[in-house]
Amino acid sequence: MKTLLAATAASFALTGAAMSQESDAQANIQVIQDYYAAYGTGDPEAVRPFLHEDVVWNIPGHHPMAGTKRGPDEVIAFFEGLAAGNFGAEPIFFQAQNDMVVDIHRGFSQVGEGPEVDQLYALMFRIRDGQIVEAQNFLTDMYESDRFFWAHFPLGPLPDRLGDAATASRSGNAPGSGGE
Repeated sequence: MKTLLAATAASFALTGAAMSQESDAQANIQVIQDYYAAYGTGDPEAVRPFLHEDVVWNIPGHHPMAGTKRGPDEVIAFFEGLAAGNFGAEPIFFQAQNDMVVDIHRGFSQVGEGPEVDQLYALMFRIRDGQIVEAQNFLTDMYESDRFFWAHFPLGPLPDRLGDAATASRSGNAPGSGGE
């Protein structure tokens, strides 16, 4: 009888833990669904409440918008660029386990001239304290994405891209120039 009671108690404990994990996973999916609703407003600042202060967002590619964005300000700056490209997202699928959420969505641009983007994306999100702390984008067509971003987000002139480093170098105050 004691064995049966212990087995029953263990079963309830495992069921409770599984229900808690399922509840957490559903809550994390809701965070991402709410994030997409905010993104859909077209106001990049609307996504700020969903970004953890330590957020890291990875954008693959060989274009000016690619790379790792660190912190809410860099992520918002990236979304401002997407807004300039009239980017839209139509969520299709969500799945969660523990602190991870994966979504598949159709991402598309509507610039009206030059190359456009219209493809499926998968994003892997890590959620901490109800906010996105990490995101990794996966593309179905990297070449299409690179063509679009190079056409619509060209790099500025070299001195402008170098900023303070170019100024310091011209004035002889760059590290190793002997002017420090």
